[in-house]
Amino acid sequence: MTLLRATVTEPRPDEQLEALTLAVAADLPVLLWGEPGIGKTAALTQLAETLGLPLTTVIASVHEPTDFSGLPIVGDDPETRGVPMAPPQWAVELVRAGRGLLFLDELSTATPAVQAALLRVVLERRVGALQLPPGVRIVAAANPRASAADGWELSPPLANRFVHLYWVHDREVVVRGLGGVWPRAELPRLLPERLSEAVAYARRAVCGFLEARPTLIHRLPSTETRRGGAWPSPRSWEAALTLLAFGTAAGVSKEVLALLVRGAVGDGPGFELLAHIDRMDLPDPESLLADPASAELPERGDLRQAALEAVVAAVGARPRRERWEAGWAVLVRALETGAPDLLVAPATAL
Repeated sequence: MTLLRATVTEPRPDEQLEALTLAVAADLPVLLWGEPGIGKTAALTQLAETLGLPLTTVIASVHEPTDFSGLPIVGDDPETRGVPMAPPQWAVELVRAGRGLLFLDELSTATPAVQAALLRVVLERRVGALQLPPGVRIVAAANPRASAADGWELSPPLANRFVHLYWVHDREVVVRGLGGVWPRAELPRLLPERLSEAVAYARRAVCGFLEARPTLIHRLPSTETRRGGAWPSPRSWEAALTLLAFGTAAGVSKEVLALLVRGAVGDGPGFELLAHIDRMDLPDPESLLADPASAELPERGDLRQAALEAVVAAVGARPRRERWEAGWAVLVRALETGAPDLLVAPATAL
Protein backbone atom coordinates (compact mmCIF):
# COMPACT_ATOMS: atom_id res chain seq x y z
CA MET A 1 0.00 0.00 0.00
CA THR A 2 2.87 2.36 0.76
CA LEU A 3 4.26 1.87 -2.73
CA LEU A 4 0.84 2.50 -4.29
CA ARG A 5 0.41 5.73 -2.35
CA ALA A 6 3.87 7.03 -3.21
CA THR A 7 3.35 9.75 -5.81
CA VAL A 8 5.18 12.85 -6.98
CA THR A 9 3.98 16.14 -8.42
CA GLU A 10 5.09 18.18 -11.39
CA PRO A 11 4.45 21.71 -12.65
CA ARG A 12 1.81 21.26 -15.32
CA PRO A 13 -0.75 23.69 -16.79
CA ASP A 14 -4.11 23.03 -15.15
CA GLU A 15 -6.61 25.85 -15.52
CA GLN A 16 -9.07 24.71 -12.85
CA LEU A 17 -6.30 24.09 -10.30
CA GLU A 18 -4.78 27.48 -11.11
CA ALA A 19 -8.17 29.17 -10.70
CA LEU A 20 -8.69 27.46 -7.34
CA THR A 21 -5.24 28.46 -6.11
CA LEU A 22 -5.70 32.10 -7.11
CA ALA A 23 -9.14 32.36 -5.47
CA VAL A 24 -7.77 30.87 -2.24
CA ALA A 25 -4.78 33.24 -2.38
CA ALA A 26 -7.24 36.13 -2.76
CA ASP A 27 -8.91 34.94 0.48
CA LEU A 28 -12.30 34.35 -1.14
CA PRO A 29 -14.49 31.39 -0.12
CA VAL A 30 -14.55 28.82 -2.93
CA LEU A 31 -17.14 26.13 -3.63
CA LEU A 32 -16.08 23.18 -5.79
CA TRP A 33 -18.92 21.49 -7.67
CA GLY A 34 -18.37 18.04 -9.11
CA GLU A 35 -19.64 14.50 -9.33
CA PRO A 36 -18.68 12.08 -6.54
CA GLY A 37 -15.18 10.67 -6.97
CA ILE A 38 -14.07 13.37 -9.43
CA GLY A 39 -11.09 14.39 -7.26
CA LYS A 40 -12.26 17.47 -5.34
CA THR A 41 -10.91 16.28 -1.99
CA ALA A 42 -7.61 15.16 -3.53
CA ALA A 43 -7.18 18.59 -5.13
CA LEU A 44 -7.76 20.28 -1.77
CA THR A 45 -5.27 18.00 -0.04
CA GLN A 46 -2.65 18.78 -2.64
CA LEU A 47 -3.41 22.51 -2.46
CA ALA A 48 -2.99 22.51 1.33
CA GLU A 49 0.42 20.87 0.94
CA THR A 50 1.46 23.47 -1.63
CA LEU A 51 0.34 26.36 0.59
CA GLY A 52 1.90 24.75 3.65
CA LEU A 53 -1.42 24.93 5.49
CA PRO A 54 -2.89 22.29 7.81
CA LEU A 55 -6.09 20.89 6.30
CA THR A 56 -9.17 20.72 8.52
CA THR A 57 -12.03 18.75 6.96
CA VAL A 58 -15.55 19.20 8.31
CA ILE A 59 -18.35 17.10 6.76
CA ALA A 60 -21.20 19.61 6.84
CA SER A 61 -23.93 17.04 6.30
CA VAL A 62 -23.21 15.14 9.55
CA HIS A 63 -23.19 18.22 11.79
CA GLU A 64 -25.89 20.13 13.62
CA PRO A 65 -26.40 23.91 13.35
CA THR A 66 -24.94 24.34 16.85
CA ASP A 67 -21.66 22.82 15.61
CA PHE A 68 -21.17 26.04 13.63
CA SER A 69 -23.10 28.62 15.64
CA GLY A 70 -21.79 27.31 18.97
CA LEU A 71 -23.34 25.71 22.04
CA PRO A 72 -24.63 28.05 24.76
CA ILE A 73 -22.77 27.72 28.06
CA VAL A 74 -24.24 29.32 31.16
CA GLY A 75 -21.55 31.06 33.19
CA ASP A 76 -21.48 32.50 36.72
CA ASP A 77 -23.40 35.69 35.91
CA PRO A 78 -25.41 35.28 32.67
CA GLU A 79 -27.57 38.33 33.34
CA THR A 80 -24.52 40.60 33.34
CA ARG A 81 -22.04 38.79 31.12
CA GLY A 82 -24.46 37.05 28.76
CA VAL A 83 -24.29 33.47 27.60
CA PRO A 84 -21.18 32.65 25.53
CA MET A 85 -21.38 30.23 22.60
CA ALA A 86 -18.80 27.48 22.90
CA PRO A 87 -17.10 26.62 19.57
CA PRO A 88 -16.31 23.05 18.44
CA GLN A 89 -12.85 21.56 18.82
CA TRP A 90 -11.88 21.95 15.15
CA ALA A 91 -12.45 25.71 15.36
CA VAL A 92 -10.41 25.98 18.56
CA GLU A 93 -7.53 24.12 16.88
CA LEU A 94 -7.67 26.42 13.85
CA VAL A 95 -7.50 29.49 16.07
CA ARG A 96 -4.65 27.97 18.06
CA ALA A 97 -2.71 27.24 14.87
CA GLY A 98 -3.42 30.73 13.51
CA ARG A 99 -3.65 29.42 9.96
CA GLY A 100 -5.14 26.58 7.98
CA LEU A 101 -7.39 25.46 5.14
CA LEU A 102 -10.95 24.82 6.34
CA PHE A 103 -12.63 22.34 4.00
CA LEU A 104 -16.42 22.16 4.33
CA ASP A 105 -17.33 18.96 2.49
CA GLU A 106 -20.73 17.63 1.34
CA LEU A 107 -22.33 21.08 1.47
CA SER A 108 -25.24 20.16 -0.78
CA THR A 109 -26.36 17.39 1.59
CA ALA A 110 -26.40 19.73 4.61
CA THR A 111 -29.90 20.64 5.79
CA PRO A 112 -31.21 24.19 5.32
CA ALA A 113 -30.72 24.81 9.06
CA VAL A 114 -27.05 23.84 8.84
CA GLN A 115 -26.62 25.97 5.71
CA ALA A 116 -28.07 28.93 7.61
CA ALA A 117 -25.58 28.39 10.45
CA LEU A 118 -22.74 28.29 7.92
CA LEU A 119 -23.55 31.80 6.70
CA ARG A 120 -21.70 33.34 9.62
CA VAL A 121 -18.74 31.00 9.22
CA VAL A 122 -18.30 31.83 5.53
CA LEU A 123 -19.02 35.56 5.63
CA GLU A 124 -17.95 36.71 9.09
CA ARG A 125 -15.47 33.87 9.70
CA ARG A 126 -16.92 33.31 13.16
CA VAL A 127 -17.63 29.95 14.80
CA GLY A 128 -19.54 30.43 18.01
CA ALA A 129 -17.71 33.11 19.99
CA LEU A 130 -14.45 32.50 18.10
CA GLN A 131 -13.14 34.68 15.29
CA LEU A 132 -11.16 32.65 12.77
CA PRO A 133 -7.73 34.22 12.19
CA PRO A 134 -6.81 35.89 8.86
CA GLY A 135 -4.53 32.96 8.03
CA VAL A 136 -7.49 30.59 7.60
CA ARG A 137 -8.84 30.01 4.09
CA ILE A 138 -12.27 28.48 3.41
CA VAL A 139 -13.09 26.01 0.63
CA ALA A 140 -16.25 23.93 0.34
CA ALA A 141 -17.30 21.08 -1.94
CA ALA A 142 -20.70 19.93 -3.13
CA ASN A 143 -22.23 17.38 -5.45
CA PRO A 144 -24.98 18.36 -7.89
CA ARG A 145 -28.39 17.63 -6.40
CA ALA A 146 -29.02 14.85 -8.92
CA SER A 147 -25.98 12.91 -7.68
CA ALA A 148 -26.11 13.86 -3.99
CA ALA A 149 -27.68 11.48 -1.49
CA ASP A 150 -30.70 13.31 -0.02
CA GLY A 151 -29.36 16.50 -1.55
CA TRP A 152 -30.62 20.04 -1.03
CA GLU A 153 -30.21 23.06 -3.23
CA LEU A 154 -27.95 25.67 -1.68
CA SER A 155 -29.77 28.63 -0.18
CA PRO A 156 -29.26 31.84 -2.22
CA PRO A 157 -27.61 33.75 0.68
CA LEU A 158 -25.02 30.99 1.16
CA ALA A 159 -24.45 30.39 -2.56
CA ASN A 160 -23.82 34.09 -3.18
CA ARG A 161 -20.93 34.08 -0.71
CA PHE A 162 -18.84 31.63 -2.76
CA VAL A 163 -16.80 31.62 -5.94
CA HIS A 164 -18.20 28.56 -7.74
CA LEU A 165 -15.76 26.36 -9.66
CA TYR A 166 -16.97 23.29 -11.55
CA TRP A 167 -14.53 20.42 -11.20
CA VAL A 168 -14.14 18.08 -14.15
CA HIS A 169 -11.57 15.40 -14.83
CA ASP A 170 -8.90 15.72 -17.49
CA ARG A 171 -8.10 12.37 -19.08
CA GLU A 172 -4.37 13.05 -19.37
CA VAL A 173 -4.14 14.33 -15.79
CA VAL A 174 -5.94 11.25 -14.42
CA VAL A 175 -3.90 8.76 -16.46
CA ARG A 176 -0.62 10.43 -15.55
CA GLY A 177 -1.71 10.77 -11.93
CA LEU A 178 -2.58 7.09 -11.63
CA GLY A 179 0.89 6.49 -12.98
CA GLY A 180 2.24 8.34 -9.96
CA VAL A 181 2.64 11.93 -11.20
CA TRP A 182 0.00 14.57 -10.41
CA PRO A 183 -0.01 18.27 -11.36
CA ARG A 184 1.26 20.60 -8.66
CA ALA A 185 -0.63 23.68 -7.52
CA GLU A 186 1.60 26.74 -7.50
CA LEU A 187 0.96 30.01 -5.73
CA PRO A 188 0.35 32.93 -8.10
CA ARG A 189 3.26 35.35 -8.19
CA LEU A 190 1.86 38.83 -7.80
CA LEU A 191 4.18 41.42 -9.31
CA PRO A 192 4.34 44.34 -6.82
CA GLU A 193 4.91 46.87 -9.59
CA ARG A 194 1.69 45.76 -11.28
CA LEU A 195 -0.59 45.73 -8.24
CA SER A 196 -1.81 49.34 -8.32
CA GLU A 197 -2.24 49.20 -12.09
CA ALA A 198 -4.11 45.88 -11.83
CA VAL A 199 -6.51 47.25 -9.19
CA ALA A 200 -7.21 50.35 -11.29
CA TYR A 201 -7.77 48.17 -14.37
CA ALA A 202 -10.18 45.85 -12.52
CA ARG A 203 -12.15 48.78 -11.12
CA ARG A 204 -12.36 50.43 -14.53
CA ALA A 205 -13.54 47.18 -16.13
CA VAL A 206 -16.21 46.26 -13.58
CA CYS A 207 -17.50 49.80 -12.96
CA GLY A 208 -17.58 50.62 -16.67
CA PHE A 209 -19.47 47.43 -17.40
CA LEU A 210 -22.05 47.96 -14.65
CA GLU A 211 -22.63 51.54 -15.78
CA ALA A 212 -23.55 50.15 -19.19
CA ARG A 213 -25.52 47.17 -17.79
CA PRO A 214 -27.08 48.40 -14.51
CA THR A 215 -29.73 45.66 -14.52
CA LEU A 216 -26.96 43.14 -13.83
CA ILE A 217 -25.87 44.75 -10.56
CA HIS A 218 -28.29 42.48 -8.73
CA ARG A 219 -30.25 39.74 -10.47
CA LEU A 220 -31.60 36.85 -8.41
CA PRO A 221 -32.22 33.87 -10.73
CA SER A 222 -35.78 32.68 -11.16
CA THR A 223 -35.14 28.96 -10.63
CA GLU A 224 -34.15 27.24 -7.40
CA THR A 225 -31.24 25.41 -9.03
CA ARG A 226 -29.67 28.56 -10.47
CA ARG A 227 -30.16 30.44 -7.20
CA GLY A 228 -27.91 27.81 -5.62
CA GLY A 229 -25.05 28.70 -7.97
CA ALA A 230 -23.22 31.87 -8.99
CA TRP A 231 -25.35 34.96 -9.67
CA PRO A 232 -24.73 38.70 -9.78
CA SER A 233 -25.06 40.89 -6.69
CA PRO A 234 -22.98 43.76 -5.28
CA ARG A 235 -21.20 41.17 -3.10
CA SER A 236 -20.35 38.86 -6.00
CA TRP A 237 -19.28 41.79 -8.22
CA GLU A 238 -16.84 42.79 -5.48
CA ALA A 239 -15.48 39.24 -5.58
CA ALA A 240 -15.18 39.42 -9.38
CA LEU A 241 -13.30 42.72 -9.08
CA THR A 242 -10.90 41.19 -6.54
CA LEU A 243 -10.27 38.15 -8.74
CA LEU A 244 -9.75 40.31 -11.80
CA ALA A 245 -7.20 42.43 -9.93
CA PHE A 246 -5.34 39.40 -8.54
CA GLY A 247 -5.41 37.60 -11.89
CA THR A 248 -4.15 40.65 -13.78
CA ALA A 249 -1.32 41.23 -11.30
CA ALA A 250 -0.36 37.55 -11.49
CA GLY A 251 -0.54 37.49 -15.29
CA VAL A 252 -2.85 34.46 -15.49
CA SER A 253 -4.40 33.39 -18.78
CA LYS A 254 -7.75 34.63 -20.05
CA GLU A 255 -9.11 31.11 -19.64
CA VAL A 256 -8.35 31.14 -15.90
CA LEU A 257 -9.82 34.64 -15.54
CA ALA A 258 -12.95 33.44 -17.31
CA LEU A 259 -13.37 30.54 -14.86
CA LEU A 260 -13.03 32.90 -11.91
CA VAL A 261 -15.28 35.70 -13.16
CA ARG A 262 -18.02 33.29 -14.21
CA GLY A 263 -17.64 31.51 -10.88
CA ALA A 264 -18.30 34.76 -9.05
CA VAL A 265 -21.23 36.28 -10.98
CA GLY A 266 -22.52 33.46 -13.20
CA ASP A 267 -22.03 32.48 -16.82
CA GLY A 268 -24.17 35.13 -18.53
CA PRO A 269 -22.92 38.24 -16.67
CA GLY A 270 -19.41 36.78 -16.61
CA PHE A 271 -19.25 36.33 -20.38
CA GLU A 272 -20.62 39.85 -20.87
CA LEU A 273 -17.95 41.31 -18.56
CA LEU A 274 -15.22 39.39 -20.40
CA ALA A 275 -16.49 40.72 -23.75
CA HIS A 276 -16.48 44.23 -22.27
CA ILE A 277 -12.87 43.74 -21.12
CA ASP A 278 -11.88 42.63 -24.61
CA ARG A 279 -13.37 45.81 -26.05
CA MET A 280 -11.57 47.91 -23.43
CA ASP A 281 -8.32 46.89 -25.07
CA LEU A 282 -9.42 48.01 -28.54
CA PRO A 283 -7.38 50.81 -30.11
CA ASP A 284 -8.85 54.31 -30.04
CA PRO A 285 -10.59 54.87 -33.42
CA GLU A 286 -9.45 58.50 -33.48
CA SER A 287 -5.82 57.36 -33.12
CA LEU A 288 -6.30 54.97 -36.04
CA LEU A 289 -7.81 57.74 -38.19
CA ALA A 290 -4.97 60.10 -37.28
CA ASP A 291 -2.28 57.71 -38.55
CA PRO A 292 -3.77 54.93 -40.74
CA ALA A 293 -0.43 53.85 -42.22
CA SER A 294 0.92 52.66 -38.86
CA ALA A 295 -2.39 51.46 -37.43
CA GLU A 296 -2.00 48.38 -35.21
CA LEU A 297 -5.18 46.31 -35.26
CA PRO A 298 -6.04 43.35 -32.99
CA GLU A 299 -5.08 39.92 -34.28
CA ARG A 300 -8.25 38.18 -33.07
CA GLY A 301 -10.98 38.31 -35.70
CA ASP A 302 -13.88 39.49 -33.56
CA LEU A 303 -11.80 42.22 -31.94
CA ARG A 304 -10.40 43.35 -35.28
CA GLN A 305 -13.90 43.64 -36.71
CA ALA A 306 -15.04 45.57 -33.61
CA ALA A 307 -12.12 48.00 -34.06
CA LEU A 308 -13.02 48.55 -37.73
CA GLU A 309 -16.68 49.09 -36.84
CA ALA A 310 -15.59 51.68 -34.27
CA VAL A 311 -13.61 53.49 -36.98
CA VAL A 312 -16.67 53.56 -39.26
CA ALA A 313 -18.82 54.84 -36.38
CA ALA A 314 -16.27 57.57 -35.61
CA VAL A 315 -16.29 58.73 -39.24
CA GLY A 316 -20.10 58.73 -39.24
CA ALA A 317 -20.17 60.83 -36.08
CA ARG A 318 -18.12 63.60 -37.75
CA PRO A 319 -18.42 63.03 -41.50
CA ARG A 320 -15.79 65.01 -43.38
CA ARG A 321 -13.93 64.10 -46.56
CA GLU A 322 -10.51 63.81 -44.93
CA ARG A 323 -11.93 61.56 -42.20
CA TRP A 324 -13.73 59.42 -44.80
CA GLU A 325 -10.44 59.01 -46.71
CA ALA A 326 -8.61 58.17 -43.48
CA GLY A 327 -11.27 55.56 -42.72
CA TRP A 328 -10.64 53.89 -46.08
CA ALA A 329 -6.91 54.01 -45.40
CA VAL A 330 -7.49 52.11 -42.15
CA LEU A 331 -9.50 49.49 -44.07
CA VAL A 332 -6.67 49.15 -46.57
CA ARG A 333 -4.25 48.66 -43.69
CA ALA A 334 -6.56 45.96 -42.31
CA LEU A 335 -6.63 44.26 -45.72
CA GLU A 336 -2.82 44.23 -45.82
CA THR A 337 -2.45 42.71 -42.36
CA GLY A 338 -5.44 40.38 -41.94
CA ALA A 339 -8.30 38.39 -43.40
CA PRO A 340 -10.21 40.24 -46.15
CA ASP A 341 -13.63 38.83 -45.22
CA LEU A 342 -13.67 40.95 -42.05
CA LEU A 343 -13.80 44.10 -44.20
CA VAL A 344 -17.11 43.38 -45.93
CA ALA A 345 -19.41 44.89 -43.30
CA PRO A 346 -17.22 47.92 -42.41
CA ALA A 347 -16.56 48.73 -46.09
CA THR A 348 -20.26 48.52 -46.92
CA ALA A 349 -21.14 50.82 -44.03
CA LEU A 350 -18.39 53.32 -44.87
